[in-house]
Parts: sequence; structure tokens; C-alpha cells
Amino acid sequence: LTAPSPTTAVPYTSVKCIDVRKNHHKTKWLVPWGHDHCEKLKDFNEAVSRQIEANDIVFAVHIPLPSKEMSPWFQFMLFIMQLDIAFKMDNDLKENAEITLDVSLAYRDDVFDDWEEIAHAIEIRKLKCTFGSPKTLESEGRHYDCDFLPFMEIGSVAHKYYLINIRLPVNERKGINVGIGEIKDIRFVGIHQNGGFTKVWFAMKTFLTPSILIIMVWYWRRITLMTRAPVLLEKVIFALGISMTFINIPVEWFSIGFDWTWMLLFGDIRQGIFYAMLLSFWIIFCGEHMMDQNERNRLSGYWKQVGPIAVGSFCLFIFDMCERGVQLKNPFYSIWTTEVGTELAVSF
Repeated sequence: LTAPSPTTAVPYTSVKCIDVRKNHHKTKWLVPWGHDHCEKLKDFNEAVSRQIEANDIVFAVHIPLPSKEMSPWFQFMLFIMQLDIAFKMDNDLKENAEITLDVSLAYRDDVFDDWEEIAHAIEIRKLKCTFGSPKTLESEGRHYDCDFLPFMEIGSVAHKYYLINIRLPVNERKGINVGIGEIKDIRFVGIHQNGGFTKVWFAMKTFLTPSILIIMVWYWRRITLMTRAPVLLEKVIFALGISMTFINIPVEWFSIGFDWTWMLLFGDIRQGIFYAMLLSFWIIFCGEHMMDQNERNRLSGYWKQVGPIAVGSFCLFIFDMCERGVQLKNPFYSIWTTEVGTELAVSF
């Protein structure tokens, strides 16, 4: 079987729309292009000349690009964000600045359907930017070099079209979005699994699962036919086969017809169980050939080695629940966006 590369990265540039809901606009969703596209701004100079406030500007991104459709075969979507921030003497980027995002995600399956909301959240991202030139009048207009920021991850692509609306609310009294520099554009990179790769991957798992099951049944039947009881190593080999079967069961086929956003979390759990079992198998396999006869064939003799594996696996499970578990309700959440969250993630 020949498959394409596992993932594809697609660049997106947000479109600056004017939020005219106060003028009795029919919908709160602002679309960058199409028959129901929003009223656009070329740049912020136009907004200043037209006396449009920052709170009335919405950055809109349509997924996918024009004349394309998303597919359940893409399995997941991961988005990272990059801000184009220009240097300006009277609006400089403060050290350790934080940007507040009012973000909404919606979907529809037909270009004439109404948008349905998936999630809405107020998120804060810390800006990490450097400026390679002296901060003088001659350097005005040059852009900062800013790190990419985690933006969104969803574990299912069940709809054809998605829409992101981002507002940057400004409140000088509360210090919201003050000292973040002059933002020119918001760019994204969207990453999703290739449909062709998904089909080959599903086909391989569908073929391998019954093969492994047949081997497991044959193996355990041969063990039970012996006159003696199964030894520890034989039991561990069988447990490893069960974990391998668990990770290879092609439950992903259901994600083609159902909007199961928890599939990424479920996949991580299956992988964690398999790798924990694999590492335990190698420890017991080596130990059974090195221990004295009276210490062999007892799982309790390996508690010092297997115990840390269980603790480490549990810590990784807690970390995954703190990241992807929360993303089931809020796809914009990331544990890496705060210093405390980053330290906890690294400690896990």
C-alpha cells in the first residue's frame, strides 16, 4: 500500500471584518468571503479614517480555503497562530505582554445553511517577541519576530465548513489588550491528517486486528493445553498481545460517521496502555533471565521496576486529561499558555 504524507499544513490569513450587529445585522457570524461575506477593511489605516473602533473589528477565517471542503477523513484539526506586530513609538509592545482573544468557532455543511456555534471562549496568550533593530523613528513599521502561539485543536472533522471569529476587546481601565503593539494581521497554520493516509491506515488496522486475535487465541490455547500452569512470562506475553489488539482495533471507522471529538484522547489512552505494557514486558523478560530461581515467576518481585512505570503512566494520563480532556469543551484551551501550566506540563 502506498499512502501520502500523514499530515498537511495549510496557511490562512484572517480577514478584517466590521462588526455591524448594532446596525441590525442578521447574524453575529462574520464570513470573510462567499455570498454572505462581511464588510471588509483593507488595513487599520482605513479603520482610523472611518472612525471604526478596535472593538468593532473582527478577524474572520474560513476553513477550508475557497472551492474546497473539509472531510471526516481528515480526523483532526490543529491550528497555531502568528501575530504580525509592527513597531510604533507611541504604541510599543510591552515586556511580558498578554493578548486577550474573544474567539468563536462555528460550522455548517452547506454554503446556504446558517452557522452553528461549536465553542466560544475568552483566551489569554502571552506574547514572546523580539525586535532586531533599534527602537527609533526610522524603525517604525518594521515587524517584531514573534513565536507561534497554540490556538485550537479539535479531534473530529465532521463538517464541511468551519468559521473562526476573533475579537480583540480593548479596555484601557482594566488593562485588556493594552501595550500589545500595533497588530497588522493574524495568520494561522492549519494542520490536518491527509484523507489518503487515513484510508491506508484504517485498512492496515482492519487487516491486522483479526490476525493478532487469531494468533492470541492460538497462543493461549497452546499454553492451556500444557500440563503445568502458565508462568509469569507467558502471562505477560498474552497481556502484551491484548494491549496490542486494543491499540489496533479500528474504532476510528466510527469517526467517519459520528462527531466523536474524544477520539484523540482515546487514542492517547490506548497508546499509553500499550507502551506501559511493552516496557513492563521487557523488564520482566530481562528479569526472568537474570533472577535467582526462587525469585522468578512472581510479579511482586518486580514492583520496584513496574511501580515507577505505573506512576509515570498515571502522571501522563493526568496531563492528557488536563490538555485534551479540557479541549473536549473548549478547543481553544492549552496548558502551555501560562507559566504555571507549562511548569506542570514539564513536571508531568
